[in-house]
Amino acid sequence: MSEPLAERMRPRTLDDYFGQDQLVGPDGVVRKMIEQRRVSSFILWGPPGVGKTTLAQITANALKVPFYTLSAVTSGVKDVREVIEKAKQGRFFNSASPILFIDEIHRFSKSQQDSLLGAVERGVVTLIGATTENPSFEVIRPLLSRCQVYVLKPLDKQALEAILQHAITKDVILSQKHIELKETGAMLRYSGGDARKLLNILELVTESAEDDPIVITDKRVETMLQQNPLAYDKKGEMHYDIISAFIKSIRGSDPDAALYWMARMIEGGEDPQFIARRLVISAAEDIGLANPNALLLANAAFDAVMKIGWPEGRIPLAEAVVYLATSPKSNSAYMGIGAALDEVKRSGNEPVPLHLRNAPTPLMAELGYKDGYKYPHDYPGNFTPQQYLPNDLTGKRFWHAQHSPAEEKLYQRMLNCWGDRYKSENN
Repeated sequence: MSEPLAERMRPRTLDDYFGQDQLVGPDGVVRKMIEQRRVSSFILWGPPGVGKTTLAQITANALKVPFYTLSAVTSGVKDVREVIEKAKQGRFFNSASPILFIDEIHRFSKSQQDSLLGAVERGVVTLIGATTENPSFEVIRPLLSRCQVYVLKPLDKQALEAILQHAITKDVILSQKHIELKETGAMLRYSGGDARKLLNILELVTESAEDDPIVITDKRVETMLQQNPLAYDKKGEMHYDIISAFIKSIRGSDPDAALYWMARMIEGGEDPQFIARRLVISAAEDIGLANPNALLLANAAFDAVMKIGWPEGRIPLAEAVVYLATSPKSNSAYMGIGAALDEVKRSGNEPVPLHLRNAPTPLMAELGYKDGYKYPHDYPGNFTPQQYLPNDLTGKRFWHAQHSPAEEKLYQRMLNCWGDRYKSENN
């Protein structure tokens, strides 16, 4: 039984490596390190199928050094120590350090990562890690400080088409067949920038074909796959990227983009409660006092989703998304509570003025608790000026109106009530 096409076509040199020009192109940092034979430890961060493992193997081949590999899923501290001991024994004087490649390094525990520190720092091994998760969240700081982090991007259309052409002309099996790539759109779409997935699709289509020549069209690929596998990991980096794009689209008043990113989440199997919760947060944070009804509608959408579930729940969610995206925006309440929290951290526990304190006991009344408090409803317009902040913070401003039509009314009332205090927005 032959190897899978993706494995047969795994590049052995940089000349056969497609994509990631920022790293392996003529001025790429990894290419320069290899050419100068001075490779320092680094971590490759990127989605699946973009060449992380392959680039590590090419580096070891080019330097002609031993290549040790560990999987964070199956290896423990003992395995790490055994590999490091082998590397010590197998290294010759003045030769380049062996390469230790750790796949899914973000899955290594703290103790496993700690066990690497000494060997990496002394140059016993050159560490190359691969991760699909943000290493700044998953890799311990001491190890991260000893490694450069290089970002690999999803392969673009040009790179994917080059991989297809390379496969049908150079592979020992496919090159014997007559294959015509009439259309590539479906294969590129289904691959999602993943070279391994792309080659698996090509192999599936060509192995099942009985015609000669084999004409590959979008319809043929769609019929064969009969699904649209989207790149969406509910617990991974893509999850956070898409929800970030979703919220930013609402904040930026683009309902079309907001609906698109929500559709991506829905098709990817995201929990509808997660989407609904983010809408409630967005309504409070980004629309705020410019349209207080937005928070009511977001809450109503959340309740509706809880009651009716999928697939109908997408409808109230879509209604809320469009309403929020098209609403005027204000984050004055969000900024106000942030400023107040900063002041509390700065000034500490300022005493509550006596006239604002409650006096439930005779002793408290004797001490002056509540003395001088003015009940606003006893005055015209249900307002009378008095001090509400601690003595050392008198006149301090935290909320600054953003003059949307709805918020302008609130500002004007505060101006009428407090006068000079609200005349300057620079306090």
